[in-house]
Amino acid sequence: MIPREAKTFKHGEVNYYAVLVGTAIIWQAFFLGAVGVIFCASSLFSGVLIAVLLPITEVLAVIFYKEKFQAEKGVSLFLSLWGMVSYLYGEIKHEKKMKKEKSSDMEATATAMSELGND
Repeated sequence: MIPREAKTFKHGEVNYYAVLVGTAIIWQAFFLGAVGVIFCASSLFSGVLIAVLLPITEVLAVIFYKEKFQAEKGVSLFLSLWGMVSYLYGEIKHEKKMKKEKSSDMEATATAMSELGND
């Protein structure tokens, strides 16, 4: 199947195989990056990034390959960006809550220590 497609590729057989190898390398880098995000952040964040990258790929196809930007692509882009913003907002809110709890715990500990020192 692949040799037959390579022979009919309009840019030449060598370029066909170069595209295949390049695509394989890019996919490997993508999945390695996804695993790195899972390791350094979380699997949820990795999923959100992948969900955002899908419609961005569609937008790039519109720009570089002159495809039509249909309603489905717009909805996909909007929902993915909305999910990313929602996730980041939730993370920021959670981080602020954790800092507030940590500072109140430190204040309570300091108060308890000072009361022990006064007795």
